[in-house]
Amino acid sequence: MFEIFTRLADWAAYSLLGLAPDTPLGESVHFFIEDITKIFFLLVLIVFAIGMFRSMLTPERVRKVVAGRSRAVSYPMAVGLGAVTPFCSCSSVPLFIGFLEAGIPLGVTMSFLIASPMINEVAVVVLAAAVGWKVALLYVAAGLTVGIVGGLAIEFFKLEKWVEGYVWKIRMGEGVAETPVTSMKQRIDYAWGQVKEIVGRIWIYVFVGIAIGAVLHGFIPQEFFVKYASVDNLLAVPTAVLIGIPLYSNATGVIPIVEALMAKGVPIGTVLALMMSVAAISLPEMIILRKVLKPPLIATFTGILFVAFIGVGYLFNAVLA
Repeated sequence: MFEIFTRLADWAAYSLLGLAPDTPLGESVHFFIEDITKIFFLLVLIVFAIGMFRSMLTPERVRKVVAGRSRAVSYPMAVGLGAVTPFCSCSSVPLFIGFLEAGIPLGVTMSFLIASPMINEVAVVVLAAAVGWKVALLYVAAGLTVGIVGGLAIEFFKLEKWVEGYVWKIRMGEGVAETPVTSMKQRIDYAWGQVKEIVGRIWIYVFVGIAIGAVLHGFIPQEFFVKYASVDNLLAVPTAVLIGIPLYSNATGVIPIVEALMAKGVPIGTVLALMMSVAAISLPEMIILRKVLKPPLIATFTGILFVAFIGVGYLFNAVLA
């Protein structure tokens, strides 16, 4: 299906630029051209399709679907909706307030906020195109599990006291609701608007991620990763999670790095732990959540995810070694 991008990279790197295929520079340029054309093609296509779906699903509807459910239903529903509703970071605060105002427990709300940035259809399809559906489905399963476990842990410790006081008093503002989109023309316009907004917001992270992946692919010898990131190195997984926190990107932007690391033999658990860390506990995400959460809850939230991602890494490394 994606052979056309490989052939395009062959022509551009080896015929047009005249690079040798067995050199570090040739391999890096080939990786860069193939991935940048493939990923941006998929981004535009999938974001448009998801935009059509999003035109029928507003944050207000998500809130109403989750409200009033039992915990046995609300937690899986929250992470499921988080996975298929990739709302932007600016929606996090009004969604958070709206969920709590509707009587949805704090743990369920946090489960939604964990899953939403970490899993989305765009990232899953691009990840599958890069490293296969097996890895993509493992990532989804791990992300959904972490979302549920993280929310349950927050509910277990009864951390409502560390939510900013005004959140319990304020009514959900108009910023959460969106004007219904009904006609086909409105939906197409909305979907194309989503393409311009989302691709325009993340293209730089995808570009940088592909560039880093190209350097790793062409210039860093496999022996380096075998030595420092193998299953035998018990510090590799926690180190990967720590590295991911300051690397602000999103799940899509980090995929080229994931692809390059796996090609070099880095274990799947270590790679998935890095990807989750980048997507779910980046510093900008914590800064946004500071508007509604007090520092102890942010620290607890980060700590729970940190431990969960390390656990995911070790588990997959042990099972799939």
